[in-house]
Amino acid sequence: MKPKIRSNLVKLKGILLRRLMLSTVATISLIDASHSADMSEKATAERIAPVGSVYLKGEVFIEDTILTKEPRTGSVVYNTYCMACHHNGMGGAPVVGDTVAWEPRISQGMEVLTDHVFNGFNGMPARGACMDCSSEEIVFAIEYMFSL
Repeated sequence: MKPKIRSNLVKLKGILLRRLMLSTVATISLIDASHSADMSEKATAERIAPVGSVYLKGEVFIEDTILTKEPRTGSVVYNTYCMACHHNGMGGAPVVGDTVAWEPRISQGMEVLTDHVFNGFNGMPARGACMDCSSEEIVFAIEYMFSL
């Protein structure tokens, strides 16, 4: 190989090696900067705090703070959880406002209706898929659907 070509190859290798090292250092510094979370004791304690607790048989159940807040209105619960099926009849759900579909259900009484909502019925999941709804909120949603 000619000395000039060899000299150019050595220079090219040097340039490429420097660029590779520079991009590696830049990448490492960017990764390190994105992972520099707050490492204080308080922040660490918040990150590793338990997210729940276990209820054992025989213990007194204490309602979660979710259940003790102000109850959501029937319209809020309906629009968040019920409307997906009861607006268009998905899965055989009775459509809100369809008195023919609702009449046999209403005639069974509120107790049967709430039981169906709490435990699920046909295609409807238990609690209408609103696992954090209180009993009161579910009744509000049923009453709201009757009012439409």
